[in-house]
Amino acid sequence: MEKLTAVSFKGKRVLIRIDFNVPLDDNFKITDNSRILGAIPTIKMVIAGGGKVILISHLGRPKNGPENCFSLKHLVNHLSTVLEVDVAFANNCIGETAETAINNLEEGGVLLLENLRFHSEEKMGDTAFAKQLANLADIYINDAFGTAHRAHASTAVIAQFFPESKYFGLLLEKEISNLEVILENPQKPFTAIIGGAKITGKIDVIMALLDKVDNLIIGGGMAYTFAKAVGGNIGNSLVEEEKNSLAKQLIELAKSKGVNLYLPSDSVNANKFDNNAETNTSEITNIPNGFMGLDIGQESIAKFSEIIERSKTIIWNGPMGVFEMPNFEKGTREIANAICKVTEKGAYSLVGG
Repeated sequence: MEKLTAVSFKGKRVLIRIDFNVPLDDNFKITDNSRILGAIPTIKMVIAGGGKVILISHLGRPKNGPENCFSLKHLVNHLSTVLEVDVAFANNCIGETAETAINNLEEGGVLLLENLRFHSEEKMGDTAFAKQLANLADIYINDAFGTAHRAHASTAVIAQFFPESKYFGLLLEKEISNLEVILENPQKPFTAIIGGAKITGKIDVIMALLDKVDNLIIGGGMAYTFAKAVGGNIGNSLVEEEKNSLAKQLIELAKSKGVNLYLPSDSVNANKFDNNAETNTSEITNIPNGFMGLDIGQESIAKFSEIIERSKTIIWNGPMGVFEMPNFEKGTREIANAICKVTEKGAYSLVGG
């Protein structure tokens, strides 16, 4: 995929895959708009060039089709304010609804399509779904750094339908450049923090980092697969049973390469996947039956923060817990604070995903 240089957008339908997976409060107000702000330069470039901007993104983890709490319509007013243009919205990302809205777009206009993940085909990497998205535009731009590693329809699959007109967005181009700088000549100690729900999708990242880093911190849902792999009782926590042996292999591989691999020592648990659930804190390898781990505990926060404080280079990909719920966002917030503090002191950090 080429960089976004000297492209003529005039009168063209430009499909931009951005990452608007932002946190919303109970009133559907955005509580952190940093991902939106990161996408603005690319969007404005296309607007200035007279292109017709079509934005596609996911939001949250909808399970059974459309859910109001995950609708991108909640972002329209804020996006309109930031861009200083009236952003249109279509309540589907494919089909006649999307096509009609695009036909009504003027040069320099902006249209936000509905949540990609309201269609299960998005995460499945379905080729037919990707083709439907591709048919909406003349040019494709990927500016979603946080999802660039996933083999989803709107990222990896769709690019094949734009053989001569696919590009990196300005944000993605910047992050790739930063990543190249870090991986080619990182200052030591070099610490990578990998979180998120599953090992699946992060395995290639982890394998690549094991040849570069001094410390590898594992958090998020995937930590419970590792905890079970070392013989722990993880209660009702998320686990990839089929990745048990892989987790063991990664632990041994890190050891053989001299990499310090750190798992959370404690876990904040809930009796159901709900912000208002009954909670307790336990060792991550001794979670009570009937409870699931949803965040790292205070002991883990302190240990991870200490490692970060000693680091000169930090890469962070993926949250430490279910940060969308206020009662389980502390681990992610505190790790972010630790990275900010050490960055202010001169360390180099790259955060994404």
